Amino acid sequence: MDENINLLLVEDEATLAMIIKDTLEDQGFNIVLAKDGEEGLEAFLKNRPDVLVTDVMMPKMDGFELVRRVRELDKTTPILVLTARSAVKDVVEGFEIGANDYLKKPFGMQELIVRIKSLLHRAIMEKSEEVTAFEIGNYSFDSVSQVLRYGDSSEELSHRESEILKRLISNRDQVTETKGLLLDLWGDDDFFNGRSLHVFITKLRGKLSKDERIRIINVRGIGYKLIVTDVK
Repeated sequence: MDENINLLLVEDEATLAMIIKDTLEDQGFNIVLAKDGEEGLEAFLKNRPDVLVTDVMMPKMDGFELVRRVRELDKTTPILVLTARSAVKDVVEGFEIGANDYLKKPFGMQELIVRIKSLLHRAIMEKSEEVTAFEIGNYSFDSVSQVLRYGDSSEELSHRESEILKRLISNRDQVTETKGLLLDLWGDDDFFNGRSLHVFITKLRGKLSKDERIRIINVRGIGYKLIVTDVK
């Protein structure tokens, strides 16, 4: 691992924070610690880390609010959320506001390292992609600003919505496999994440509903296909 990788860890449980810090420093990371969301936001603005790892349940400002504040200023820094919550709606909320991945407590240190390295790798790959502007029906979509436009109106998508839509458009008229989406964006293709993906697909259908020619079809057992048909 590159020794110049700077990671901000926001965790109010001191013992766990030190275990993570020691483990990641052994992997070559430079670690900055914060014990709550307010301190975490201040540290993020001061240090501009390469990756942010944050707990959800914290005093003063919880992890979701921290992610929300960070994403108002920074759209690209990878964010991994540590959570004891397991409800689909809680995980979806984390992705909606801009988290890139989540890890349920308790977790193994090796799994944490793999998730972080995967996020960093994906961030590097995404920066190297040349195509960032797309046209789909009467919509235009900018994957960098995460803005979806229709006529004079525009809407900023969440990071997760943007990443899914970009893959669907890039693979237009062909099936985008569920497994590939889950492994690429969630890091795991289990049933729990599959339900989360379905929630995001439903949201995207709603956001694209102004052009009735556009459909995101569920190809049962395989994946999703984005198509534009002629209205008869």
